[in-house]
Amino acid sequence: MRRLLPILLGFFLFNMLHAQVETQTVNVNSNVYDETKLLYRNEANAGLIVTTNGLGFSYRRGWQVTNARKRVFEIEGVTYRHPKEVKITNQYMDHPKGYFYGKLNSLIIIRPGFGYQNVFFTKPEHNGIEIRWIAFVGASIGLAKPVYLEILEPVVQNQRMVVTEKYDPAVHFIDNIYGRAPFMRGIGETKIHPGAYVKLGINFEYGALDNDIKSIETGITVDAYPKAIPLMANEHNHLVLISLYLDFNYGGKWF
Repeated sequence: MRRLLPILLGFFLFNMLHAQVETQTVNVNSNVYDETKLLYRNEANAGLIVTTNGLGFSYRRGWQVTNARKRVFEIEGVTYRHPKEVKITNQYMDHPKGYFYGKLNSLIIIRPGFGYQNVFFTKPEHNGIEIRWIAFVGASIGLAKPVYLEILEPVVQNQRMVVTEKYDPAVHFIDNIYGRAPFMRGIGETKIHPGAYVKLGINFEYGALDNDIKSIETGITVDAYPKAIPLMANEHNHLVLISLYLDFNYGGKWF
């Protein structure tokens, strides 16, 4: 995650510089255009989300309510890693597979919700940046898939075979775990944990054209569930999951 954030921020800065170049081309012939800004009533965009606990994708569909206010539907899916997850390997085996000791379930969160974007700093010209605050509420659907591991089972003296089993902290330990099993193993045992989420953030829109959406958004998301989702065997599992995020969005607007 720490290596990915600088790459994504560099990609964002490159796009902003590219937008500036595009804008200079437009402004050379600005005298042939009507400077009156058009009000686009519809927009849609998709994005890549980087959080303090995982990665994901987002989609938004927006409707203009007033000049400064939009009503927005969003749906996003993100992975969530428990803060105490640590990847280890079996040091006594050749070519071991890494795994997260104590991890009971892999979690993916689906968030459908509604909210608003409100402009508090308008874009002065084509090459400016528009700043909005955003607020969303909606359902938080946690999909918890049990973790399967490859376990070393004794066969005869000094010989063991590898079998795939669901992780059980009562019988599986560091010395008899060979490594992770394929991710899809156990997909049919996925359990649904319904909850709710709230999101607050700041959106910076830097598209060169009025009907072009290029933005970066940062903020905080809070997911809450009636029962704690069992993510780790030896750590406290919380009812409320908090994540900071960066969302890189691309899309367009129309009448």
